[in-house]
Amino acid sequence: MPTFDGALKANQKLEEAETLFECDAPEDLATDGTVLLLADGPRLLRLDDGQATEVRRFDRPISALTVLPDRGLAVALAGKEVRVFSAISAPKPSVVFATGLNAVNALAPGADGASLIATDGSATQGVEQWAWDLLERGRSGRVLALDVATGATKTLASGLGFAFGARMGGDEVLVSESWRHRVIAVGRDGSTRIVLPHLPVYPSRLSPASGGYWLTAFVARSLLIEFILQEPAYRKRMMAEIDPQYWIAPRLRSGLSFKEPLQRAHIKTMGVVKPWAPPRSYGLVIRLGADGVPLYSLHSRVDGTNHGVAAAVEHQGDLVMIAKGPGRILRLPIAPLDQELRA
Repeated sequence: MPTFDGALKANQKLEEAETLFECDAPEDLATDGTVLLLADGPRLLRLDDGQATEVRRFDRPISALTVLPDRGLAVALAGKEVRVFSAISAPKPSVVFATGLNAVNALAPGADGASLIATDGSATQGVEQWAWDLLERGRSGRVLALDVATGATKTLASGLGFAFGARMGGDEVLVSESWRHRVIAVGRDGSTRIVLPHLPVYPSRLSPASGGYWLTAFVARSLLIEFILQEPAYRKRMMAEIDPQYWIAPRLRSGLSFKEPLQRAHIKTMGVVKPWAPPRSYGLVIRLGADGVPLYSLHSRVDGTNHGVAAAVEHQGDLVMIAKGPGRILRLPIAPLDQELRA
């Protein structure tokens, strides 16, 4: 399993980030450069200097959102439905996609401005049941093109190990394939190529950066979990008999109970958590160049708290991020990061 080295060398930059806002169920971020939007459970919030204003409320939790080039808005609800609005404040959606969707976890504008790119993580597990999909070694993720004008849905790629995050990169769609620990590029003809392989984490959402991309990683890999994934009989019994919160599986937050696995690996004799201990939860954002090569990374290590980073967007010179573990919206100025960390 790869180590955190090179551009992924560990630091504590996410622990140094300013906490803009705290909420119960942060899920995704979107911005048009002026407006910063946050999905918090069923609520769509607008953030202004850490103050939140409710824009609208849905009947189900928001699982993904994006702002469209014409200042429209697309929202996925509970992974099962995607609604497209002509404007952020529009009272009713202009088109609704509700057929054949199961776990839509990320949305992005298409190349032509008339379509949406969506990642549907799993055909068998719901959007919140990603740990079940990992332990079942799921390979049913898809990348979809949603035609806003006609309401048609086209499958660009299928059979993926939990597709979670997409972004247009020229004529291709960059996609995070979490369970295969990589970023791939999907062509218009459905062909795929590997852009970024062998990551020590499970990658998630992508967003544009100046001359490249921001890539989040919502959980980290560990040798224990890699071992468990090779033991189908043990996994089946564990999932049948043990409370899911105590499974040997990644989590968005850890250290809350003495019943959690990995305790002996985490604690020194004096009771101090080691930052280099095997991770059950972790926080990571990777800055990628236009070619998909990592330039630097921002970490919250095992002894930190800003874990489960599921979304990151550039907004007015800052990097704004969601740490789902503690329920925090974080902010770091980008210019100092580029100056200090970029090679």
